[in-house]
Amino acid sequence: MSEEENTEDVTPEEAPEAAAEETPAAEEVVEETAEVEVEETAETEEVVEGEVEGAEGEGEVEVEEAATEVAEEVVAEEETQAAPATEKKSDLPPGADLEPLTEPEPEENLSAEELAAREAEEEERAAREAAEEEDEDAPVAKPAPVTLAKDARFIATGKRKRSVARVIVLPGDGTITINDREIDEYFPRARHRTIVNSPLVATGYESNVNIKIRVHGGGISGQAGAVRHGIARALTEVDPELRPELKRRGFLTRDARAKERRKAGLKKARKRPQFSKR
Repeated sequence: MSEEENTEDVTPEEAPEAAAEETPAAEEVVEETAEVEVEETAETEEVVEGEVEGAEGEGEVEVEEAATEVAEEVVAEEETQAAPATEKKSDLPPGADLEPLTEPEPEENLSAEELAAREAEEEERAAREAAEEEDEDAPVAKPAPVTLAKDARFIATGKRKRSVARVIVLPGDGTITINDREIDEYFPRARHRTIVNSPLVATGYESNVNIKIRVHGGGISGQAGAVRHGIARALTEVDPELRPELKRRGFLTRDARAKERRKAGLKKARKRPQFSKR
C-alpha cells in the first residue's frame, strides 16, 4: 500500500496514538546515532593517538639514524688521517719507532779518597786539554839562530827510500851545494827545492849556514827526502833546542816507506803471471 492509503486509513482519533507510538522509535534511532557517533569519535581519537605515537617513533628513528651517520663520518675521517701515518711507518725499517732501552749505570760506592782522586784526575785532564788547545792556536816561537865558530863543522846522514845523503853544515851565508852543483841545477823542480829548504826555513837558518851534500842512490824524489832528513839531523847538532820543533814537523822521522822487492815466481812484488787452465 502507498503512503496516501495509509494516511487515509488513520482516523483523527487514532492519530495521537500513532504519533505516540512513533516517538519512542524516533528516540531509539537518535540514541543509536549518538552511540555510533561516540564510537566513531573514540575510534578517531585512537587513530590520532596512534598517529602521534607513530610520529614520535619516526622522530626518534630519524634522530638515531642521524647520530649513526655522524659517527660513521667521524670514524671515516679518523681512518683517512691514520692511513698516511701507517704508510710512513711501513716505509721505516722494523723497530725504528722503538725507543732504545737504556740500562741505568750501577752506582759505585766510592770512598772520599777515591772521589777526591777522581776529581783531581778530571781537573788535570781538563787543564791538559786546555793547554794543548792554546799550544795549537798560539804560533811557535822560533829560537834565535846560533852564531857558529869559523872552524865549526857538523855532519849528519839522512835516508829516504834507497837514497843516502851525507850533509855537512858550515858557517856561511846560505849556499847549498849538492854533488858539487847548485841546488837550482840539481833540483830543477820547485817542489824538491822546497822539501830541501823546509828544515832551514822552519828554524830560521836559511841564511846563516852553508851546506855541502853528497847524495847517491834512488831517484830525484827520494834524494830530496834524504837531503831534508840529513839537514834536520845536522841542525839538531848545531842547536839541540831545535829538536822539539823539527820533531813536531816530522823532519827527524825516518820515512820507512819503500818499494817492496820482487818475489820469486812473480812478475813484481805481488803481481802474478796470468793463469791458464788449458
